Amino acid sequence: MPSESDDVRVWLVERDYDNRDLIILTYATPDGTRTFRKELAAQAVDLDTVTAAKDVSPDDLATVENPDVRDRYAHEAARMADEHDPAETI
Repeated sequence: MPSESDDVRVWLVERDYDNRDLIILTYATPDGTRTFRKELAAQAVDLDTVTAAKDVSPDDLATVENPDVRDRYAHEAARMADEHDPAETI
């Protein structure tokens, strides 16, 4: 079992909604190459704090194949890191 020190810091780069009334949060690594996705019921957002960054297991990260998306995520992750503390509620 990996220790918490093996976790990877990811930054909130996208918030989307789907037709099932879910809020989809996408967090990305600073280089934009990997993402962590979290789905929340819209009514549960107040109960589950959405923060600027999360520390997640490398096993929970997906690879971003599209270079344009990687660049966009890297830019947004850098902006979030510059403007927010990791634990700041967004």
